[in-house]
Amino acid sequence: MKLSLFVHMERTLPEESQQKLYEEMLQLCEIADRGGMHAIWTGEHHGMNFTIAPNPFINLVDIAHRTSRVRLGTGTIIAPFNHPIRLAGEAAMTDIITDGRLELGIARGAYSYEYERLMPGLTAWDAGQRMRELIPAVKQLWQGDYAHQGEYWSFPSTTSSPLPKQQPHPPIWVAARDPNSHEFAVKNGCNVQVTPLHQGEEEIVRLVTCFKETCQRIKPEQPLKIMLLQHGYVAEDEADAQQAAVEFNRFYNYFGAWFKNERPVSQGMLQPLSDEEIAANSYYSPQAMRQNLAIGTANEVIARLKKYQDLGYEEFALWIDSGMSFERKKASLERFINGVMPEFH
Repeated sequence: MKLSLFVHMERTLPEESQQKLYEEMLQLCEIADRGGMHAIWTGEHHGMNFTIAPNPFINLVDIAHRTSRVRLGTGTIIAPFNHPIRLAGEAAMTDIITDGRLELGIARGAYSYEYERLMPGLTAWDAGQRMRELIPAVKQLWQGDYAHQGEYWSFPSTTSSPLPKQQPHPPIWVAARDPNSHEFAVKNGCNVQVTPLHQGEEEIVRLVTCFKETCQRIKPEQPLKIMLLQHGYVAEDEADAQQAAVEFNRFYNYFGAWFKNERPVSQGMLQPLSDEEIAANSYYSPQAMRQNLAIGTANEVIARLKKYQDLGYEEFALWIDSGMSFERKKASLERFINGVMPEFH
């Protein structure tokens, strides 16, 4: 199983310098590259200081110049916010600049907060349908001289300019949860990204089972991969692991508040959650984080990841966004590289 890093600029306090956050993100990426991690993934978000990521291609090009071998992935491009011609060209240019290291992850998007601002009236269903139209169109544009008449986009004969370095194109990944998304991905020759968020082993098993059953039924022309994206923290000891569980619990309370899109937002920041509100939210808890996420000493994390490997996951992406300090993220990542990764080489 290949081991990767999933990272954004993450802002939990308005006092935190965005320039400093970017430099810290780059430091984590450089550590991942030097440590031999397989890939670095970063996503697309708009108007939210929770995850600052307006254009992952910009970040990946910069990261490419500061790294030597690590693969560089979009985790993920939000399909409805991208025109097929523009996405095909921008992804291809990124593939050229990064010397053929691009992995193109695409999703329908998750936050109604973003939908309201970029495409008012957009629903999750409509966003999913746009993704299903976008990906085949992008693949055709990379072949060239392609005219499109669809429900959401129409254009005369066009060729992506430029064409990607990787041929026939960079690997494409689809963020999938329900069986229909898995079916779309497999039918279109796309790898699958899944995240159980804060949920436990039952969801992790369900997601990989859905992928395997879909591949058995459809029988894709080329072998496809499934990647598990999950929060994790490699701790020094149990007290350190418990602290991480508390920090991840706070992160998921903010994640849930952004997802519900009911709380006031000012300057891209949610109205702060009080300790009392976090404690009262029974949907999340530090105990559940400790049990369900890849938190623990190096040996504990190795044992958990071995289970994921045995289930059939071919890549694990350590989601490092957490609300904890840069120093704690860095220490965990270094322990992951030095204490966990050797078991998977």
